Amino acid sequence: MNLSNLKPAKGSTKTRKRLGRGPGSGKGGTSARGHKGQKSRSGYARKVGFEGGQMPLQRRVPKFGFNPLKRVEYKGINLDTLQELATTKDITKITPQVLADAGLVARKHLVKILGRGVLTAKLEVEAHAFSKSAEEAITSAGGTAVKL
Repeated sequence: MNLSNLKPAKGSTKTRKRLGRGPGSGKGGTSARGHKGQKSRSGYARKVGFEGGQMPLQRRVPKFGFNPLKRVEYKGINLDTLQELATTKDITKITPQVLADAGLVARKHLVKILGRGVLTAKLEVEAHAFSKSAEEAITSAGGTAVKL
């Protein structure tokens, strides 16, 4: 077996229909578009979501909700994750850069420390935001919580 005798499996490929190639092909003349009318012409394109004149779905369904322009979205990191990171990598200072290097957040994300889990390590944590419970847990463990 070599490259010269490779071919696709039987029945896996089909030859495409060649339209408008004479009456003998069975698809000559009108090229399977029927007679006259807008859809038989070249350049015809149906509108996106067109349903034959019926009210289209995007107009039948009501508008709802809104997106606040000044919303700030944070990537949440819990205390148990910080504790695991501190024990496995032997770290005392945690910054967004350290979290990004560990693959927990992207460099562009804003980081918020959340209070799930138990923190026993004394850590200096830098983040963009802290939940109250997380900040209390960090300070009670003897560490510091620094807002960026």
